Amino acid sequence: MKRYGFNFQWLFVYRGEAPQPVDLAALDFLAEEEFDFVRIPTDYNFWTRDFDYFHPDETVFEQLDACLAACRQRGIHMSLNLHRAPGYCINRNEQERDNLWTDTIAQDAFVFLWETFARRYRHVPPDALSFDLLNEPPGIGQYGMTRQNHATIMRRTAAAIRRITPDRPIVIDGLGGGNLAMPELANLGAIHSGRGYQPMAVSHYQATWWDGYHGLPQPAYPGTEWAGTIWNRDALVDNYRPWRQVEAMGVDVHIGEFGCYNQTPNDVALRWLADLLSVCRENALGYAMWNFKGSFGIVQHGRPGARYELLHGFQVDRDLLELLKANR
Repeated sequence: MKRYGFNFQWLFVYRGEAPQPVDLAALDFLAEEEFDFVRIPTDYNFWTRDFDYFHPDETVFEQLDACLAACRQRGIHMSLNLHRAPGYCINRNEQERDNLWTDTIAQDAFVFLWETFARRYRHVPPDALSFDLLNEPPGIGQYGMTRQNHATIMRRTAAAIRRITPDRPIVIDGLGGGNLAMPELANLGAIHSGRGYQPMAVSHYQATWWDGYHGLPQPAYPGTEWAGTIWNRDALVDNYRPWRQVEAMGVDVHIGEFGCYNQTPNDVALRWLADLLSVCRENALGYAMWNFKGSFGIVQHGRPGARYELLHGFQVDRDLLELLKANR
């Protein structure tokens, strides 16, 4: 998983609309700039109605088929992720009827869905497609999740996938919103996916969907204090030490999401991202930016002071693009 790329939100949040079409021009951009990884976070409500988990509208999966085919044509690896799964989502979890961590029906539905994908894509080579089982499990104790029941569900799901497609790469996201390493699952044979958002006071400054944004001062970097730490490059190195320890147990680690919201001052964002990406390079960690086009991305993110350049048909933050390319 020494792969580098972006998250795309074509099936990200269901609001009653059809999935967004695959942006072939964006995939061309990735290929031309030598990025080789795409993560597709999805919402199961695109293919499920009224919590009828076991009768998905599989015509919706044709959108995933098209995305996978387009990625394969360009030599880009696609990682299929459940951002909203039966019984859990890190955003607006109250929309769920059931609880993935405590309810058998949600756990059965979760396994069933991944078995469905495993059968659909059983003949796709492992270097073309991975399964990222669940986006950002909650903090320990939240919604009834424990390290033990999380590990039980992940092991059960991985085993079900491997009975159908034994070589499929499986990815599991860190606990606590992707931030906590999982030594208890080091022997699962899965890739562990971390996050690149710390400190949140820099990456999510004025991000109104995050409760922690209230009252934060305009961030500086280095020097912002957050969660009892003064953040600089050394603090970033310390932040990934538990992940390095899991890696030493034989685990591949990938940073499945990172980015900086467009309300953080541009000079602060670039200094922080330069340190974050250099730590990834130093530790040979692949990464996927959240997102490509949008408030965290490299295309038209809207951060005042950014230096845009028209490139392959997109208005691209040139300084940010150069940081990404320099740290692969």
